[in-house]
Amino acid sequence: MRKIALALALVPLVAACTWVKMAPGGAQVRVAAAGQDLSSCERRGEISVSVRDRLGPYSRNDIKVRDELETLARNEAPGLGADTVQPKAAPNDGEQRFLAFSCRGAAPAAAARPAAGNRSDDGVETYPIED
Repeated sequence: MRKIALALALVPLVAACTWVKMAPGGAQVRVAAAGQDLSSCERRGEISVSVRDRLGPYSRNDIKVRDELETLARNEAPGLGADTVQPKAAPNDGEQRFLAFSCRGAAPAAAARPAAGNRSDDGVETYPIED
């Protein structure tokens, strides 16, 4: 009985962990918003990534899953010669597809999203999460 209780207590702790780390080169890859116009960039391919979104009956935090999917896509982009990734669709069951682009310093058009969110004194901006 004690082992079962210990195992159940550890599931939330393990589910909160981030297992995906940024690879060298991935940090230089920019993530464009889903509606952003990247017509000035060259399309380099498509990236499919996946992570575990559930641990048994426990669902992992949606934001952590999305963050890990984005990190995996950024890690794959340099292999395609891309410097920008854009989500093709929303994540589904821990899987997501991204489009990879080479913008080579081109300034993509502004995203099709609301103007800047709340800006704090330290320059940090917040935006609403889009579903």
